[in-house]
Amino acid sequence: MNPEKTRSKQGQWLPGSSGNPAGRPAGSGHVARLRAELAQELPTIIQSLIEQAKAGDIQAIRIILDRVVPPLKAVDLPVRLELPAGGLSDQGRAIIASAACGEVSPADASQLVGAIGQLARIQEFDALVERVEKLEALN
Repeated sequence: MNPEKTRSKQGQWLPGSSGNPAGRPAGSGHVARLRAELAQELPTIIQSLIEQAKAGDIQAIRIILDRVVPPLKAVDLPVRLELPAGGLSDQGRAIIASAACGEVSPADASQLVGAIGQLARIQEFDALVERVEKLEALN
């Protein structure tokens, strides 16, 4: 091995170079061996787990259910609202009124009002950019 080609001026290994090129081959450790052994015994282990669950073992039941039937996740359903054509504050008021009447859940109303707030910030930024561009055009 030529040290000039494998190391940098600071003595660090260059990309693609190694101090031990033969090294330990991938998959030769004890974890790979354990996985291979487990793969051979997996059908027996699963059958044993099923039998334990049928016998009333709560932990076995929990393991099976956690892996086969994952817990349900909350899903947001679409919300249809008629918003006024006015400004953002009018639209925010309409959303809050819809929540007060029970047409929209408070959580949905909160998200929608937050989205309107973000939109207001974007519009404010656009207006500032436009003003700066006009000022720069004058100079």
